[in-house]
Amino acid sequence: MSDRRRILVTGGAGFIGSHLVDHLLERPSVEVTVLDKLTYAGTRSNLVEHDGDPRFRFVLGDVADAEVVAALVEEADHVVHAAAESFVDRSIEDARAFVISNVLGTQVMLEACREAATPMTFVSTDEVYGSNDETGRPFREDDPFRPRSPYAASKAGADLLCRAYVVTYGAPVTTIRGTNAFGPRQHPEKAVPTFVLAALEGRSLPVYGEGEQRREWLYVGDFARAIVTVMDAGEPGGVYNIGGGHELANLDLARRICEEVGAPPSLVSFVPDRPGHDLRYGVAWERLASLGWEPSTSFEQGLATTVGWYRDHPEWVAAVLEGSEG
Repeated sequence: MSDRRRILVTGGAGFIGSHLVDHLLERPSVEVTVLDKLTYAGTRSNLVEHDGDPRFRFVLGDVADAEVVAALVEEADHVVHAAAESFVDRSIEDARAFVISNVLGTQVMLEACREAATPMTFVSTDEVYGSNDETGRPFREDDPFRPRSPYAASKAGADLLCRAYVVTYGAPVTTIRGTNAFGPRQHPEKAVPTFVLAALEGRSLPVYGEGEQRREWLYVGDFARAIVTVMDAGEPGGVYNIGGGHELANLDLARRICEEVGAPPSLVSFVPDRPGHDLRYGVAWERLASLGWEPSTSFEQGLATTVGWYRDHPEWVAAVLEGSEG
């Protein structure tokens, strides 16, 4: 990196975004501006440890607001576009909000980056590929998109816009498609914190269907390092899967969390499956490995840290849930 680098992180008050900000600000030569509209998915408290750091700035705003975005992009040396509506269940209830934030918001970011000639790294998802077939072959970056939820479809649309800007305008955009992240400060509606909080409180852990869906789980610190690796060393126009997670069936995940918490496995319960539920995600990540990245936190270490964090931060959980209901 150069002696001084100004990074704009959209969605930086959210789960992955805030951990990315933490990682970036470990570098003394980096300045970070966060743009976030603080919906249910983001909270200012995720960034409180950086308040007072002259290298950090927070801007309340929407990625779909072209005027706000253009001014911030003009100042930046690089943009990491991580802002997104990301909860599949919410997308089933209100798909329009996902199209506005994820598709329109990404187009606004792309246009601002094109006008300013500012490189951008786009945080996509492995859900754009749909579900792995019966062979279990992991998805590669050139595989076709087969999204199965409104959330996944909106991210696929944004992902394709990035490709179009690369091909049409020669825009220096890199894209990453990540597996499931977990760790501290993840919204309580997500699977791991839902199970952790239920186990800690002695409530039922709600598992969809029969719990046979399989996911790879990657600790959020490793996910953030992967983003920075692509930002630093990724080929402009390139696409990189983030894999390397620990694969578990959802039922086994719930049972493993009960074991970590010390709760009885009888707390695991089953609820009706959600529509279009993908059976399995799995991605090949040799391209990312070729840049020098690999996971450094085991699933066991990450889960112990995560459970401990939620046990010690009930006030954070209460405040975030209150904001979600508002």
